[in-house]
Parts: sequence; structure tokens; C-alpha cells
Amino acid sequence: MRTPFLIFKPLYMERVWGGRKLESQFGRRLPVNAPIGESWELVDRPNEQSLVAEGDYSGLCLHDLWQNFRTELFGEGYKQERFPVLIKILDASQVLSVQVHPPEHQADALRGDPKSELWYFADAAEDAGIYIGLKRGITRDIFESALTEGTLANVLHRLPTRVDGFVLIPSGRLHAIDSGNVIFEIQQNSDTTYRVFDWNRVGLDGKPRQLHVRESLASIDFEDHEPKLDEPQGEMLIDCVHFRVDRWLLNEAKSANTLPQFSIFQVVRGIVSVEDRGFSRGDSFLVPACEHETMIRPESGSSLVLRTTMPVTDNLPVVDDVLIASNVAVRSRQTN
Repeated sequence: MRTPFLIFKPLYMERVWGGRKLESQFGRRLPVNAPIGESWELVDRPNEQSLVAEGDYSGLCLHDLWQNFRTELFGEGYKQERFPVLIKILDASQVLSVQVHPPEHQADALRGDPKSELWYFADAAEDAGIYIGLKRGITRDIFESALTEGTLANVLHRLPTRVDGFVLIPSGRLHAIDSGNVIFEIQQNSDTTYRVFDWNRVGLDGKPRQLHVRESLASIDFEDHEPKLDEPQGEMLIDCVHFRVDRWLLNEAKSANTLPQFSIFQVVRGIVSVEDRGFSRGDSFLVPACEHETMIRPESGSSLVLRTTMPVTDNLPVVDDVLIASNVAVRSRQTN
């Protein structure tokens, strides 16, 4: 069967910090009267599954495709049990908790999964920003004192955000998204987040949300001081052992991939078409490996898309936080 692209049904996640921007900016039909913080565009988790929305594979979940049509749809050489990438759109209408994801060398001991992720800012209010890493000179002792005294915001490094900026959040990097941001997020397939501080608010159930102070302190990279927001320089945003993300400004048609591997596309601006199907801002689709030469065509002058692919890593050693980016300098560590 010929399938030039796959479209999946998004999963909408209610969050205390969410809003309705996925509706107003992308024309999504959201659950009524609910603050929607996340749209999971592509996911293969034990309790969350993307379903194919139409076509020959309609109704099948991503895990079924990964298990039964792996070579045809995704390419050769992938040995992971589950599809290794999770794609989201976030609406941070309020500030998120101060949090961290466990690094590779700590994840098993903490009963979690490591997670490195890329944030691409599709929209940012005038005063929007993010908390990322620590202010210069902040040590673990100072951090713990601030946490006890309720002055944690004073030690966090805050950056203003802007449309088309991006930032890498490797496992171990302390972070919080402040209000006013809409973000395209590409991450490892993990749902482990440790909250160290939640601004003294209550959750949707009216109760304080659970904190994970011990796990957070074991995970935070206390040498990560004042990282910067990056701007695109060339097509490649990030190339690491977990995923590669390219930013294509399309003025003419371009094939999805030069290699027989899958490609995931997210439309940032404009309209693109694949054969006779159009995709507009906020839409996402997957071009299978067997159709990797499929052309992606701009339909509205210059159209902007993010393309996510994944390297075959069977023969690569697992090294904690090894990340290689075109514009991002990220410290690499090995922990014995």
C-alpha cells in the first residue's frame, strides 16, 4: 500500500497552567471549559497512544506501526521497544513548575527515565520568558537554602523568549516555562518530571501538586549556569543521539529525506502540501521511510516547517548528556 504521509489524532492534556491558545492560534477543537496545556502530537507510551487519523492505517496506534511495520514506515536499524521520540505543542498560559528530568546516570536509581528536549518558540508574549539553569555563582548549598526560605526565584536564571528562538533542555538542566509561550517540543520518549517548586499553587483538584525534592536535588546539574536562548543559523537546530531537528524555510519543493528513514514535520508558518493534501500552522504529519522522496511543497510563499528525524544508534555508546548541536554549546559529561 502506498502511504505518502501519516496523520495522527492529537491527545489533549489538561494542565493547571494551560489555556486555549491551541484553539485560537491553530484552529484546534479543544475539550470545552478546560485549560489545555499540551497537545501530544505523536506518542508511543504504555498509557498514551497516537492513533492514525485516516488512510490505509486508520485506527492503528503508533505502537502497532512500530512493532509490525517498522522497516517499511520508519527505516532499518531501529531496535528500541517503543518509538523513541515524543512530539508536543505546549500552551504555557501560566508559569510551569520549576522542574528537572533525571540524567542517564541517575535515572534507574530514581526509578525514572532520562529526558532531553528541544523547545522551539512558535509564539511569545512581549514579557514572556523561561527559567533555565542557575544564576552565576549559585551552588547547591545556596540553592537548598533558597528553597527552604521560599526565595528560589532569586537564584534561577531567567531569559526573555522570542518567536523562532530555541533552546535545548538536556537531562539534568533545571527549567520552568514562564507564562505567555507557545512551544513546539521535541523530546525523548519519557514522561519523568521531578518538580522541586510549584510557586505555592494548587492543582486542578484544589490540592497542592506533588513535589519531588529529593529526586530533583539528585538530578540537577549545579554547574549549569546562565545558558542562553539560541537563534537559527542554517537549517540544523540540533543533532544529538536522541533526535535531529532541522528548520526548513521552504521557497520551493523539497524531498522529505535523502535517506530511507522517517521524517516528522510540524508547520510553524504558512501552508505546505504533500501531493493533494494541505497542512497549515500547527499541523503535523509523518512521511514514512518507504516514501522518503515525497516532496514537501510550499503553498503560501515561504513556509516554515520543523523536520524531526532520528539517527540509528545501535552501535553508539550510551554517554550521559552527549549532545551535538550546530548552534548550541552543551557540556558533555561521563559519570563513573
